[in-house]
Amino acid sequence: MNAHKRRWKNWVCALLSICVYLRSSPADAHAAAPVVADRPNQVTGDEITPAQQEAVRRGLEWLAKQQQRNGSFGQAGEGFGAVSGITALSGIAFMASGNLPGRGLYGENVQRAAGYLVNSAQESGLLAAETAHGVMYSHGFAALFLAEVYGMTPDEQVKEKLQRAVRLIQKSQNPQGGWRYMPVPVDADISVTICQVMALRAARDAGIKVEKETIDRAIEYVRKCQNADGGFSYMIGMSGRGEGGSAFPRSAAGVAALYYAGVFEGDELTRGLKYLRQFAPGKGGAAGNIGGHYYYGHYYGVQAMFLAGGDHWKTWYPAVREELIRRQDRATGRWTGEINDEYATACALIILQMPNRYLPVFSGKGPGS
Repeated sequence: MNAHKRRWKNWVCALLSICVYLRSSPADAHAAAPVVADRPNQVTGDEITPAQQEAVRRGLEWLAKQQQRNGSFGQAGEGFGAVSGITALSGIAFMASGNLPGRGLYGENVQRAAGYLVNSAQESGLLAAETAHGVMYSHGFAALFLAEVYGMTPDEQVKEKLQRAVRLIQKSQNPQGGWRYMPVPVDADISVTICQVMALRAARDAGIKVEKETIDRAIEYVRKCQNADGGFSYMIGMSGRGEGGSAFPRSAAGVAALYYAGVFEGDELTRGLKYLRQFAPGKGGAAGNIGGHYYYGHYYGVQAMFLAGGDHWKTWYPAVREELIRRQDRATGRWTGEINDEYATACALIILQMPNRYLPVFSGKGPGS
């Protein structure tokens, strides 16, 4: 790209970022305004309430205070989120409120989080410490975050790290079409697979090359994980109870994975959504019947319902919104749960801010559209 075209691209991106920032409420620069969706009954504009805005405000304020000097969030050895993954999810939570690197009330937090991931990237493309448990969880979340950063504020250094991260994901896909804890093409599970599918979708939307064969194989993997009841098993070939049976968190991940891979209709989605609806927030006490991984499950559950649109979204979001508001710690503004409080708070904030539609990956459009 010559100098003139580069300057033009940067000017347009800067203008767009300013428009995103100005769409925030004058009273609260980080409080995102509702955006009406392209598809009927997806986002209607009335999902955001004063209580939701206050919960988000307090949550973001608490989360910002937890950032380390090097830009990271969380501590090493805290499960599948690890430092890179929690840092990425925290950055996404700030971006979901309309903040961009260096722009917005929490723009500096986004900038520092992105800087931490860029500076921590390994020569192999891995965006996490190799010693972390479930390193590909962290890698997938980190690649997703950098893809959103690059797509909205182009940076050649971020692009180079993102390209390497995408190549690593593609090389790590196993013969069945999925991914597992480590960056080697050996076995796979649906929980790690959704992380990579979302990262690839976001990277492709940002202009990074993603092989179609990789996506096609991922779709086949996810389809083979679906059980007769519409839910999804943890791995292909498992049956019966335990990890072979269906459960809310991994089934939410399975439905979301199909949507992000570009599958927008079909029997597998119909059955998957029907299975998820029995775990609607507040229906029999969602915290007690989803089988653990509360925030992880609802992180993907709200995305699945948003992408499904219609009555799925119309009934699901208000329910999970009210449940999360009730679960928020009134004294601090944080949420508590699995992994650590930064993880739980970042996930809760992303869920609550889904109606904002500031992030391209949450736009509800298919790959390449």
